[in-house]
Amino acid sequence: MSQRRIPAAFIRGGTSKAVVLKHADLPEDEAAWPQLFARLMGSPDPGKRQLDGMGGGISSLSKVCVVGPATRDDADIDYTFAQIGVDSDSVDFSGNCGNMSSAMGPFAYDEGLVEGPRDGEAVVRIHNTNSGKVIVARFGVSEGHAVVTGDTAIPGVHGTGAPVTLDFLDPSDTFGRGTLPGGSARRELTLADGRGVRVTMIDAAVPSVFVAAGDVAGDTRSHPGAIDEDVALMDRLEDIRRQASVMMGLSSDLQAAEQRIATPKVAMVGPAAEYRDIAGIKHSAEAQDLQIRMISAGQAHRAVPVTGALALACAAVVNGSVVSACLSQGADPLNLRIATPSGIVTVGATRDGESGVISAARIVRTQRRLMDGHVYIP
Repeated sequence: MSQRRIPAAFIRGGTSKAVVLKHADLPEDEAAWPQLFARLMGSPDPGKRQLDGMGGGISSLSKVCVVGPATRDDADIDYTFAQIGVDSDSVDFSGNCGNMSSAMGPFAYDEGLVEGPRDGEAVVRIHNTNSGKVIVARFGVSEGHAVVTGDTAIPGVHGTGAPVTLDFLDPSDTFGRGTLPGGSARRELTLADGRGVRVTMIDAAVPSVFVAAGDVAGDTRSHPGAIDEDVALMDRLEDIRRQASVMMGLSSDLQAAEQRIATPKVAMVGPAAEYRDIAGIKHSAEAQDLQIRMISAGQAHRAVPVTGALALACAAVVNGSVVSACLSQGADPLNLRIATPSGIVTVGATRDGESGVISAARIVRTQRRLMDGHVYIP
């Protein structure tokens, strides 16, 4: 039987990579997409290598993005994100990928899907269909192409690139249950092992649940590989994630929450402390405002998902949250320095003092198209 041949680009966005497809090249019936995307990535693969597909064996390399014409007047393009399971065939559309969001504007510009200046700065308003939110991407262009070389460095990516500034407008309430769908800034959960934990459940950029590392016997200075190998810790974090999914109204029950691998994100947070990143570079406590270790699709993230970092920044401006309790004295919410396994990431969130509404969250990323051509699917 002949293979299906689909035009595609392979792009790095931030600390992730994805196969990027155009909506017009996909089946009109979107119900056919999940099976197609899983096969494209080489999932499921019990060996967690995805050798028979485009995936790279970890969550940050098992992603598909779809770009098409805007379906709302205040946007230039639509962008749909799919998180593909590695050892399962699950395909989760419930959340956005902030890292890959950085590549969507440049991709649309280079493909002629949007208008913009030939030289200078391009601005693309991106409607993320997963969250229903608009992201404004600003990036340099030269001679009709998005610039990829520059002096901007981001933790987790070797070298430097051209900056892409992302403003996530009105980032809260992506699922229609408010900024704090758990009902308050802090809740207590009882885990299967009887342990009580303090968590903050927030829906901002992506539904997320943050837990104090000490409550789960975790360490925010641990290498991601060590976290993955700590079966008891990973079980506790998955227990928290599933309970939060039900309490936040994302899943009907714990069994349904098991299938929703992309949301909510779950992360351990802790106060600033000296540590070494996965490259062996030492970071002082004074160079950071708090630490995070986030789980993404069942694996400890080697850096931090952009949407997870933005959710953290938003939780930091919520009084009484688990996150705000970890902040260093004098921390600037507009320039929050987050210590991740790959280094320090700076993010910010703006909260209206009178209404308490989080109006925007911002981060700077880099991106680069690596290859384009066709993907083949049996």
